Amino acid sequence: MKKITLWTALCAVCALAFCTAMLFVPKNNAGGLSVKIGKGQGISAVSAQLAQNDIVFARSLFAAAARFNGLHQRLHAGNYKIPERISAWELAKLLQQRPQTTKVRIIEGMRFAQMRQIINANPDLEHQTRDWSDEKLLKTIDPNAPSAHPEGLFFPDSYEADQGSSDLHIYRSAYRTMQTRLAQAWQTRQKDLPYKTPYELLIMASIVEKETGHPDDRNHVAAVFRNRLKIGMRLQTDPTVIYGMGEAYRGNIRRADLERDTPYNTYTRSGLTPTPIALPGKDALHAAAHPSDAKYLYFVAKMDKTGKSQFSHSLEEHNAAVRKYILKK
Repeated sequence: MKKITLWTALCAVCALAFCTAMLFVPKNNAGGLSVKIGKGQGISAVSAQLAQNDIVFARSLFAAAARFNGLHQRLHAGNYKIPERISAWELAKLLQQRPQTTKVRIIEGMRFAQMRQIINANPDLEHQTRDWSDEKLLKTIDPNAPSAHPEGLFFPDSYEADQGSSDLHIYRSAYRTMQTRLAQAWQTRQKDLPYKTPYELLIMASIVEKETGHPDDRNHVAAVFRNRLKIGMRLQTDPTVIYGMGEAYRGNIRRADLERDTPYNTYTRSGLTPTPIALPGKDALHAAAHPSDAKYLYFVAKMDKTGKSQFSHSLEEHNAAVRKYILKK
């Protein structure tokens, strides 16, 4: 009887030692792996995935360690980088942390279509919205958006999201940020600007964004367009024509393009365009809300590789600037 008791105790000790080893001894994962935990996955499914990928010694022991560490209450969907050597106990701790993140950078002056291309090309996001129309995407984010057209309504910036998360999170963040920035610009705007709504200020900011070649010129560019609107003069700005051309634009504008009427052709139509023409950044929003006090009505690129423009008060001055900087006469 004593022999049986000792044998049982010895077996129990060996089993405990074995289980302890499988819990606390690091396992070699041949260079490290990346594990993706799907949305809604529980400990059982995660344990099975880890065992299948040979990351843990035993599925049941990892599940027990995970539950002991409370991982079942703090499990986040996303991608996790698994070190080359890690024990099941350490792995349970690791998976309590936030997953790896991915960054998406949207540049000032990009179009919304370009923003969608960048997000769709990110391999670390779940592309929930890839096949959605622009209209469905915007309506999902904000049924009361100021326009059915999403152009300009998303703030260009760098956004970080958990790997494996929905791309909708990026769009929501960019939309909320733009609404906050636009509200701030509207509330602090100069008096007597020719904009009736924050959305009109956003349209102007997008035009300023596309027409500014040098940061120092931005407030003067905004002043030119403000001054033109105030006296009923057409904006006559090429970026709006280009936007209206859509896919027909091939890198240059012909006289026929300037004469062809579209809702965005500011050579043939007065006032602002029906929507923004790009995603304006914070500096363009500020310039639209705070143009300079200059009375300029014209500007032309100096073509000196600085991006700066020459500003003029009259058509006579402007024609002289064109001859100097463009025609080189």
